[in-house]
Amino acid sequence: MPKLSEVRVGRAIPGRSHTPTNVSLFLYNAAIWNPHRIHYDEKYTTEVERHPGVVIDGPLQGDWLAQVVTNWLGDDGSLLEFEYSNRKACFLGQTLVSGGEIESVDPASGRVGLRLFVKDEAGDVTSPGSAVVRLD
Repeated sequence: MPKLSEVRVGRAIPGRSHTPTNVSLFLYNAAIWNPHRIHYDEKYTTEVERHPGVVIDGPLQGDWLAQVVTNWLGDDGSLLEFEYSNRKACFLGQTLVSGGEIESVDPASGRVGLRLFVKDEAGDVTSPGSAVVRLD
């Protein structure tokens, strides 16, 4: 868990690898009540909507970004601000990596700004984001 005195601008926070399956995408979409078939029905996705494969949810990628931050924080801080956007479609079979780095540190307030990302196998950022946390 990070200590305010030890965080430095430019340092990476621990990332995670994600390789969703058809079952995990189906379950995620059931949990968030998203009935859009592009997230679990390959035949519909490729033949009707003409995507190259089952689409990995944008909100799921946002959840991965939030998890990277809260895993890094542990019980030693609070997530104050969080945002992300989806910029590039990702498809079943891809392994994506979520992570980030420290962008700013304010010792007086304990606030730390983070630049976040989900990257595809080519290293392209598919979902950029940011967060502000307070370290206790």
